[in-house]
Amino acid sequence: MTTALTGDQLSAALTGLPGWRVEEGDLTAEFRVARDRLPAFYAAVAAAEDAAHHHARITVLYSSVTFALNTHDAGGAITERDTALAGQIDALAHTHGAEPA
Repeated sequence: MTTALTGDQLSAALTGLPGWRVEEGDLTAEFRVARDRLPAFYAAVAAAEDAAHHHARITVLYSSVTFALNTHDAGGAITERDTALAGQIDALAHTHGAEPA
């Protein structure tokens, strides 16, 4: 079972994840991306999620994409799996021209 990050661990992780925040118990970020680039960005994130066997709740609204992460195996807590996937999403956002909202 994966364990929840402590407050200190989460604070340390957030320093390396600009634009990410804790909202309603989830590790959350919103990105803006040109609509014609959004499908490729979404597909790249989906592939990264599948490879990690870990999936975000994703909301798409026009050119805005919001990600919310937590780990069900840890009772919905934020774990290293979430911060690792957030880092991958950040890298993919950069590659696909998405900017933090």
